[in-house]
Amino acid sequence: MNRTWWKILGAILVVYATIAGLLLGVPRLNILNETIRNLYFHVPMWFAMITLFAISVVYSIASLNRPNEDYDRRAVESANVGVVFGIFGLITGSIWAKYTWDQFWSFDPKQNFAAIAVLLYFAYLILRNAIDEEQKRAKISAIYNIFAFPMMIVLVFVLPRLQASLHPGNGGNPGFNTYDLDSRMRMVFYPACMGWIVIGYWIYTIRFRIRTLEDKQL
Repeated sequence: MNRTWWKILGAILVVYATIAGLLLGVPRLNILNETIRNLYFHVPMWFAMITLFAISVVYSIASLNRPNEDYDRRAVESANVGVVFGIFGLITGSIWAKYTWDQFWSFDPKQNFAAIAVLLYFAYLILRNAIDEEQKRAKISAIYNIFAFPMMIVLVFVLPRLQASLHPGNGGNPGFNTYDLDSRMRMVFYPACMGWIVIGYWIYTIRFRIRTLEDKQL
């Protein structure tokens, strides 16, 4: 039970956030209307992605300091799951954009930089597959990962704020917490973020165990 309570908690939080996110009341705002419910799904994807990429870079640093196959496996598998959440973030964001900005992809700075951030980690995975020698692959990909993480942070959080943007919280637009993230939404939003982060971490641990078993069979 000590090893499973957090998994149960994550599942409960996600189920709660999904049901409550679809059924509970939300602020009635022009343009956004009911699409504001996507906040419970779109933003948690990014938080989960960033958490997984942070785990990946921590293990990349550890791998450089003390070469270890487990560190390398953890780095790549957390990045793999992080990329999936990044893709989900782009998809949910595009759907939201369709109903608020009238097109799936408006080349808004936030959209563009977020896509580039995800592509950075696609490049990380491609780089790994291009190197056959294990120790060399682990070292080079770890160095790349250490540079990719701060670049991702700049792309997602810094550069969009320096340009005109339709996205809330960027380009002079107020963030959701400024005008519409009321107590009803906080009751769903925060559990959704925590739940998806836990689920993302759970998936990463499963992939790590599978990768470890596969490598031992080679």
